[in-house]
Amino acid sequence: MDRKQIYTVPNLLSFYRLLAFPLILWFIISGKERLFAIFLIINLVTDFLDGLIARVFNQETALGAKLDSFADDLTYVLAFTGLFVFRGDVLRPHLISFVIFIGFLVGSVVLALIKFRTTPSFHLYSTKIGGYIQAAFFICLFTIGFIPAVYYIMILWGILSAVEHMIIQLIIPEMRSNVRGLYWVLKEKKKS
Repeated sequence: MDRKQIYTVPNLLSFYRLLAFPLILWFIISGKERLFAIFLIINLVTDFLDGLIARVFNQETALGAKLDSFADDLTYVLAFTGLFVFRGDVLRPHLISFVIFIGFLVGSVVLALIKFRTTPSFHLYSTKIGGYIQAAFFICLFTIGFIPAVYYIMILWGILSAVEHMIIQLIIPEMRSNVRGLYWVLKEKKKS
């Protein structure tokens, strides 16, 4: 692989998120909610920026897609762990919907592992929008408080996105990166 494809700004931003993981985890373990929230928000912003920069400057690569997906997964593990540690009391009344949501997210990864023996890096439009909604939820939660409408929009969108993800996995013959969505997969399938 060409070094120019490895050392791109989007890859460096994803790599930053990977390096920040143990630090943010330490903030959770040590009960430093304010530092956790600040660094989580930085991770969420760099997630948005790496995708934007990759698309605008034509720096999308298979490595970048994998790095971004892995960094996204770790960031959301941190976000949901922080949610339970710092705001578990707020989440408790909504626990059933949260468990269903997590079940669908985990299900989409498990299906990829079973069918393709690798984790997915589709970067569906619905998943990207879901990430922005999740980011909005976490930013609201740790700045102004729990807003039920934002929470349920996040949950519903996440479930629908995971369903789209799983349907695509059942349709395509091999794993690939940067799939836009089910509409485009069906359109491709119709052409062939």
